[in-house]
Amino acid sequence: MRIPSAIITGMTLVVMLTSCGSGGDSDTPTGPNRPPPKVASLGPFVGECGHVTDDEVRTLAGLGQIARVYKNATGCNWQSAGLSSPSVTFASYRGSPIEREKAWVSNVGRAPETIDVGGHTGFMALDPQSGTVCDLAVQLDDDFFEWSMSTGLFATGGNPCDRTRKLAELTVGRLR
Repeated sequence: MRIPSAIITGMTLVVMLTSCGSGGDSDTPTGPNRPPPKVASLGPFVGECGHVTDDEVRTLAGLGQIARVYKNATGCNWQSAGLSSPSVTFASYRGSPIEREKAWVSNVGRAPETIDVGGHTGFMALDPQSGTVCDLAVQLDDDFFEWSMSTGLFATGGNPCDRTRKLAELTVGRLR
C-alpha cells in the first residue's frame, strides 16, 4: 500500500514542480519577437455627413429631389424615390487603409485614377460600363472618406465623378 501511495505522491510533486514557471527572471524571450502594433493617427474630423447639408447634396449632386435615408456614426445616404433611382453615399473610415477600398473598386471593374483634393491624395473611379456610378475617396492621415454616387438607371446630367468631386472639395474645405 505504501508503494502506490509513494508513486502517486511522487508524480504529484513532479507535476507541481514542472508546472511552475521560471518566475520571469529568464533573459531569453519565451515567444517570438513581434513589433508593437501600429497605432493609427487620427485624421481631421470630417463631420457628420462630411460637413455637407441635405440641400447642398441636392444642389451639388444635381439629382433633383433626394432625401437622406440614413445617418449614423460613419456615414449618410441620400436617395430618390423609385426603383434604380439616384443615390449618394458618404462614408468615413477611421484607421482603415484606403488601398483596401481601392482594391475593392478595382475588383468590381472600375479603374481608380489618382487624384488630389485640397492637398490630399485619393482616387476616383467611374463605372466604365454605364458611366453612372462613381466612387471618390480622399486620404486623411490614417483615415479616409468616400463619396459615392449612382445617377440611377435613367441617368441625366453628365459624369457623376464631377459631382462627387464637388462634394469631396466641400468636405475637405470644412475639415477640423
